[in-house]
Amino acid sequence: MAQKTKMIVDKDFKIAEIDKRVYGSFIEHLGRAVYTGIYQPGHGTADEEGFRKDVIELVKELDVPIIRYPGGNFVSNFFWEDSVGPKENRKKRLDLAWRTMESNEVGLGEFAHWCDKVNSEMMMAVNLGTRGTADALNLLEYCNLDTNSFYADMRRKHGVEKPYGIKVWCLGNEMDGPWQMGHKTATEYGRLAAETAKAMKTMDDSLEFVVCGSSNVDMPTFPQWEASTLEEAYEYVDYISLHQYYGNAKDDTADFFAKTQDLEKFLHSVIATCDFVKAKKRSKKTIHLSFDEWNVWYHSHQKDNEEMQRRPWQTAPHLLEDIYTFEDAVLNGLILITFLKHADRVKVACLAQLVNVIAPIMTETDGPAWRQTIFYPFLHASKYGRGVALTPVISTGEHDTTKHEGVTDIEAVAVYNEEKQEVTIFAVNRNTTEDIEFESDMRGFPGYQVKEYLAMESDDMKVVNSAAASPVAPVLKKDYKMDGGIFTTIMKKCSWNVIRFGL
Repeated sequence: MAQKTKMIVDKDFKIAEIDKRVYGSFIEHLGRAVYTGIYQPGHGTADEEGFRKDVIELVKELDVPIIRYPGGNFVSNFFWEDSVGPKENRKKRLDLAWRTMESNEVGLGEFAHWCDKVNSEMMMAVNLGTRGTADALNLLEYCNLDTNSFYADMRRKHGVEKPYGIKVWCLGNEMDGPWQMGHKTATEYGRLAAETAKAMKTMDDSLEFVVCGSSNVDMPTFPQWEASTLEEAYEYVDYISLHQYYGNAKDDTADFFAKTQDLEKFLHSVIATCDFVKAKKRSKKTIHLSFDEWNVWYHSHQKDNEEMQRRPWQTAPHLLEDIYTFEDAVLNGLILITFLKHADRVKVACLAQLVNVIAPIMTETDGPAWRQTIFYPFLHASKYGRGVALTPVISTGEHDTTKHEGVTDIEAVAVYNEEKQEVTIFAVNRNTTEDIEFESDMRGFPGYQVKEYLAMESDDMKVVNSAAASPVAPVLKKDYKMDGGIFTTIMKKCSWNVIRFGL
């Protein structure tokens, strides 16, 4: 007999309104993200500007509201002036982060226009590695001001009369990392971030700022970096960034699925650190979280290192092209559930990245674009996870893994969209050996019935999609009961589930 999990869903169990920007993503000038990714003149689907329309349609399908640009490590040696104006006058640059050649054929203006095509906004990062406050101000004037001044006039001379109006700005990238161009101590960086944000606010007081947190939870300076940085910058910034990638190099699926326990600890630690500084400063302001890099990333590490060392200064080489498995998709679903459970503090998140580079969308040069396995949980969350996140009241079994104890069998969260009169449950059975009977009490929503039940299931954890075939895709489920407001089904082991209810 299958184990049983019970869940209660009620509209009064509110966590918070979900900020749609939690379904953001990221495009960096890295590998084939831009060139032969979003942009390939001469491709069969290319529009008049050289952007691939097949990719545009897939990005629009995901409904990504905000996209971080242009990096990433790339931004710490980015000269924005080289990426604007007539293409024939733009300088080629050596990208020191990824040891490649940047042609600047696609720059700030082109990317802004591409964002319009995919119905998204740009989240702009400024170079606080090899540059500083003055260059950030010049970039802001170019992007956002409608004044009769040098950089605003430069934008007009480049054929862009109307300002871009970028609202969210990242103050550098991973400045705690020794690998970063212009790496700084927490106090050095905190002061620079504070002064830069203060100056930029003087120019445009509508801006929101993301200050760099730790590059990952395993950094030796975590979480003191967050505390020291916020000591300097607290009153000038709105979000602190979190970055984390997960892998399964030891081929331990059960423990891989348990890694969102580590994510929970990471979130709690950063929130506690932010609130400690708030208390210390007697501030009324709450710092929210921008989890602006997250994904599975480990498949391509060795190949990437060899490519950068042996063949440097290529243009758009194949880098970070992880091909994702079924189990990677399940973990991404678990990560999304975790973010929604913290909707009161996680307001921005960026799946890193969007096209070709550790991405849900892949392209073949001169060939088709296609959906990786991880495309689908993100699609479902972005499409149906808009509204109010509801506290999951769940009674479920637990199991231990090689490195984690008390791992819940079922992880789930519900989202209530009052406008559409819909409730969606996102759930993962992360038990690798047993199917589980799942019961959800929906009596708090009288008259609601099942509209759709989608699931991703597989007995092969390593199965992947490709340009030729997509064996991993959601299926429509019919094996459930809805009786007296109680929903019941059998959730398959290692499965991603999306159950939609409505009037």
